[in-house]
Amino acid sequence: MEIRSGKEQLDPQMTAEKVRCLIIGSGPAGYTAAIYASRANLNPVLYTGLQEGGQLTNTTDVENFPGYPNGITGPEMMEDLKKQARKFGTDIRFGIATDVDFAGNTRRVIIDDNKLVDADAIIIATGATARYLGLEAEQKYAGMGVSACATCDGFFYKKKDVAVVGGGDTAAEEATYLAGLCNKVYLVVRRDVLRASKAMQEKVKNTSNIEILWEHQAVDLFGDNGVEGVVLVKKKGTPQEETVKIKIDGFFLAIGHTPNSDPFKRFIDTDEVGYIKTIPGTTKTNVPGVFAAGDVQDPRYRQAVTAAGSGCMAAIDAERYLSELHK
Repeated sequence: MEIRSGKEQLDPQMTAEKVRCLIIGSGPAGYTAAIYASRANLNPVLYTGLQEGGQLTNTTDVENFPGYPNGITGPEMMEDLKKQARKFGTDIRFGIATDVDFAGNTRRVIIDDNKLVDADAIIIATGATARYLGLEAEQKYAGMGVSACATCDGFFYKKKDVAVVGGGDTAAEEATYLAGLCNKVYLVVRRDVLRASKAMQEKVKNTSNIEILWEHQAVDLFGDNGVEGVVLVKKKGTPQEETVKIKIDGFFLAIGHTPNSDPFKRFIDTDEVGYIKTIPGTTKTNVPGVFAAGDVQDPRYRQAVTAAGSGCMAAIDAERYLSELHK
């Protein structure tokens, strides 16, 4: 879900709509929270954000979500979740959270800079955005060989050759995961060292089908019916600069994610990257009545099924909070 910086000022003259439970975000976490909140008679209102359905709408085949033995496309699955949420009474609206005010007893959210919503409970499920290199080819081959999630899409590259871009722990983990499935894994590292932990570095270096391409940068992809290869520049910007082409079937980005938490940071505790902190074992944030679910608070797993699970938790936490509030 795309959201803005949270720098707009709340207009004191703006008339507020009062809702019992407000859900911000429409990925697996948001829609699952909506299903549970609706069934608990919380009358949830859900704002979708610009990317209705979240990151999964950029995914072609989903084969690891329980209940779909023949697989399903990402957009189809999100449409199913949307229909299920709507069936139980969720009020689903298109809109972007642009600012919040959690300072007082009332939890306030600005939608699209011009609509004020006051909520008794809020579930933040705005997700995270994968970082890309900014190549035109990344958009061209989206869903056709370009991925930002090895555990989501690695299965489709069994016994094939792939490249992973990155030099940190995430890249090392993705490369070793893919090495268990693929014929060959090229780890494309911009520098001459890995930033990953020593343990992960050793794991990469001791995996026979991982080849580290030091001081290489990806500048383009090629292929007629999907990714067939990557164009790399070795030692870019030096007298030794050299262009290299490598044949691959899959191109994986592992250079991090950006949690969509900016509008909430003035009131909600986050880690150094921006992931919302929750009380362990719950979806509770540091602000009573405000809960976080899905990838916006999960730097570790980032799976549709774990996002859906935390959406369920958030709805249950919200229902219990509201029960105590109105005793």
